Amino acid sequence: MKRHIKILKKKLRNFNQKINEECGVFGISNAKDASALTALGLHALQHRGQEGCGIVSFDGNHYFSEKRFGLVGDNFNKEKVLKRLKGNYAIGHNRYSTTGENTLRNIQPFFADTNAGGIGVAHNGNLTNSILLRNKLVEEGAIFYTTSDTETIVQLIAKSKRKKTIDKIIDAIFQIQGGYALVMLTQNSLIGVRDPYGIRPLIIGKLNNSYVLASETCALDIIGAKFIREVENGEIVFIENDKLISVKPFSPRKIRPCVFEYIYFSRPDSILNGKSAYEHRKNFGIELAKENNLKADIVVPVPDSGNAAALGFAQHLGMKFELGLIRNHYVGRTFIEPSQKIRSLGVKLKLNANQSTIKGKKIILIDDSLVRGTTSHKIIKMLYDAGAKEVHMKIACPEIKFPDFYGVDTPTKKELLAANKTNNEICEYIGAKSLNFLTLNGLYKAVGFDKRNDNYPQLTDHYFTGDYPVKPVDELGDNKVTQLSLLNTGYNN
Repeated sequence: MKRHIKILKKKLRNFNQKINEECGVFGISNAKDASALTALGLHALQHRGQEGCGIVSFDGNHYFSEKRFGLVGDNFNKEKVLKRLKGNYAIGHNRYSTTGENTLRNIQPFFADTNAGGIGVAHNGNLTNSILLRNKLVEEGAIFYTTSDTETIVQLIAKSKRKKTIDKIIDAIFQIQGGYALVMLTQNSLIGVRDPYGIRPLIIGKLNNSYVLASETCALDIIGAKFIREVENGEIVFIENDKLISVKPFSPRKIRPCVFEYIYFSRPDSILNGKSAYEHRKNFGIELAKENNLKADIVVPVPDSGNAAALGFAQHLGMKFELGLIRNHYVGRTFIEPSQKIRSLGVKLKLNANQSTIKGKKIILIDDSLVRGTTSHKIIKMLYDAGAKEVHMKIACPEIKFPDFYGVDTPTKKELLAANKTNNEICEYIGAKSLNFLTLNGLYKAVGFDKRNDNYPQLTDHYFTGDYPVKPVDELGDNKVTQLSLLNTGYNN
């Protein structure tokens, strides 16, 4: 058991060049062709996870499940596959693994039979006390089939002594901690759950008389559904017979959505806090420009992550915006099995310098974030090799100094460049002439807040501040805090 727990802890963090997307969830109620609509919704959310995808449907009598490795378009594009997913209710999931190994059994949605009937669960996020809960459940006789923390939620629901499904779900979520958005399917009901701080996103839409739950609004657009509202932090929405019932079992807390939904995760056309992610990212560039005291010939984005910020930066200062780097969009994860020689080509497989545009130029290079600096170093070297006169790096968010524990795949603190080096040391490491990050106040202004204090809504910005709204129990080994929370659920109905 101890060895299994060590493996799980090891799986909590992979080493990546950038912060990676979490997962995407989608669900629809009482709709003809529910599985096909779910496949379309997942296709729109493909950017949130590319390792695997799955759909669970219900036809009034039976549940049906299909899970595959890879992309939605490669797996759910055939009529014969969708025909196997019968029924007017369906939920789906795109996977990017932050906990659990990449095996077919870890692909969601998960399904289980309980004494109150079957239930399917799709989960975006991460539980910060899943290891402790899993250990406790195993000691009580539970048998786990996967290494995903999502199965812990399924087990808690199945073991609940409550009679009604909604009460079983409430019983379970009072025991879990972390950042999560859940979409669940029971007999003729669709259920959405968002964590008490609203760290992970979940929105509600409507297509005729059918309700839709999804990670982002872009999943509504593809099927022609209308955006209704966000699921509130700590809210459970229970959809049955074309009616939506809201349940709020937690005590009220200030919402703190993840700041990286604004910076990077959400698709540019998705709506966040009344504006598209694209607009927010342009505003990051504008605020970065306001903090700028440097003159240069051209502004160049790191595609595609820095495009919007670089455009906002250039427009605000009246500078030339140029595509000094050209991205190859057709380099997938399975392009070739790389030898060391091919691997050494590194970033050139995805990016190439546009020599005629950058030669002899003083460049301001803009990206959305800087994590380990390896890719930035290679890009800056590429620009100099192509004849750039000077390269000045500007980052459209503050320094990332702390890891995430809520479902975002970040390196450990010792791998985060800004946690271990000064600004000057980072600048020297990546090979830039100068380096600047957007200030925290500038970031909050860009999303519509004047400053970061108790008088204004806050984001989950622990990446920059170390201010974790939910204590990362599994990482800190704080068993007393978790056990206390298990004993005091506050749910007695």
